[in-house]
Amino acid sequence: MSGRVIVGLSGGVDSAVAALLLKEQGWEVHGLFMSNWEEDDDGYCTAAQDFQDARAVARELGIPLHRASFAAEYRARVLQHFLAEHRAGRTPNPDVLCNREIKFGVALRHAQRLGAARFATGHYARILLEPTGPELHKARDAAKDQSYFLHAVAMEHLGRTLMPIGELEKGAVRARARQAGLPVFDKPDSTGICFVGERPFREFLGRFLADRPGPIESPDGERLGTHRGLAFYTLGQREGLGIGGHRGRAELPWFVARKDADRNALVVVQGHDHPLLFSSGLVSGPMHWLSAARSEPFACGVKVRYRQADQSARLEPRADGTALIRFEKPQRAVTPGQYAVVYEGDRCLGGAVIETIEASYIIRAALKAERSPS
Repeated sequence: MSGRVIVGLSGGVDSAVAALLLKEQGWEVHGLFMSNWEEDDDGYCTAAQDFQDARAVARELGIPLHRASFAAEYRARVLQHFLAEHRAGRTPNPDVLCNREIKFGVALRHAQRLGAARFATGHYARILLEPTGPELHKARDAAKDQSYFLHAVAMEHLGRTLMPIGELEKGAVRARARQAGLPVFDKPDSTGICFVGERPFREFLGRFLADRPGPIESPDGERLGTHRGLAFYTLGQREGLGIGGHRGRAELPWFVARKDADRNALVVVQGHDHPLLFSSGLVSGPMHWLSAARSEPFACGVKVRYRQADQSARLEPRADGTALIRFEKPQRAVTPGQYAVVYEGDRCLGGAVIETIEASYIIRAALKAERSPS
């Protein structure tokens, strides 16, 4: 290969090996470190250490390292949407927006200004350049596949991107780093919010959103406690509800089943597999297609959260660009604000935000039974 490639060098092992592989392929490799969260007053943001790790990798590989901050863009394009969705009682996924707006948006354009023919990352996914255009496919390592987080990236941006570790298992990535003497070969993976780091989530959210207490209720309307604010809870959540056993009820754990925004009420149920936690379908927002847009119903696999196995479903495109997705089997804790991502085999066809969920006949029957007088 020839030409300059800018690798998003995060200070972790995955991007380090991506740079190593591209150098071995003959590219003129440069690194780009992005520090997009500049509030390190609480000790959770690791950007300073990550930059030192990225510098050490660049020195070992003998490549230039550029540094850029897109903190203003991150606040405007990712954080503000994240907070607005939580205020509305929904549960957004900031990593999807971070990829679309920052890594494969402003960072890719910055790489082009640095003279890059291609932009590269350490994502676990594969981009296949076909005659019909770029295709996004799952990584070879199913346990690490990140195509879910990449479904909203523009096709033309994927076409300018390389993801060289998508063909490797995680163990092989660490082995290559160790063999090459890269100092981050055993660095733990980051699991926090994109660029923000690993921190207590409610504490972080509470820095931006005020408490708005309201009742915690059972489906039949019994008041069980008081919640902090609907923004601080998500469907299927068990921890942090602050309600214990109640007289006349079995000693089963409680889970969030619904948010009633009109009454500012949090509805909870007992038992991990309570029927009210399940949905038979959903209505999405406008679909972002990574293939030719579909106009007829078709069978597909769908993920409604990261790390979920593909769920058999039927997608019905609608005239307004949204979609109705019905699952072969009811799905637990389908959450408005999250994303439904669509697959055919290993290929990601695109996805959309989950707008509303459709209760199955099982759910409706359960709800009717719980509200009926004994």
